[in-house]
Amino acid sequence: MQRLLMNIYRKLHQAYGPRDWWPAETSFEVMVGAILTQNTSWRNVEKAIQKLKGKGVLNPEGIHHLKKSQLAPLIKSSGYYRIKTDRLKYFVDFLFDDYCGDVKKMGKERPGKLREKLLGVKGIGPETADSILLYGLKKPIFVVDAYTKRILSRHRMISENASYEEVQKLFMDHLSLDEKLFNEYHALLVHLGKTVCKKIPRCEICPIRGIEHRA
Repeated sequence: MQRLLMNIYRKLHQAYGPRDWWPAETSFEVMVGAILTQNTSWRNVEKAIQKLKGKGVLNPEGIHHLKKSQLAPLIKSSGYYRIKTDRLKYFVDFLFDDYCGDVKKMGKERPGKLREKLLGVKGIGPETADSILLYGLKKPIFVVDAYTKRILSRHRMISENASYEEVQKLFMDHLSLDEKLFNEYHALLVHLGKTVCKKIPRCEICPIRGIEHRA
């Protein structure tokens, strides 16, 4: 399995090059983006991020002191903005309650314990929590999303009904616990899922077509 996973990674990297994900200026910006990107496109999130930056509130203190009625219009482009306003406020409240609003202090928490705490914050599920850990705090944990599941199930490496934990375990049990590898690998799978392995797949141009038979 390790050989197959690394062959997939090499093929994708050769086809698409480094993805340089997650695009952000600060760790906190990544965390905000991870919450806002739920059920929407990144393009819509970027608009919200730029509005927050324009108002000078894309930092823990800024969002902490904003009223929900002030925050909501700034993130409207991200969709479900009232729900996401609540989720952002819940997350920032957690950041202040547990770490005095200090992202660096949060990053010193043991990853397993921090993940458990994040999953206890209303509105943060496994994918969002792991995105915060991997992309925001540079912790070696593999992020699983719908694209990852679709790609692996089509290549018969997992069942269609595999759980988040099962898919994550596949990567973390067979690859080195390397934050940079996990970052790049997940970003490459997302790119493949968006451009080739769509709901109606374009298998004829897939860079990993039939790779499970050649491994």
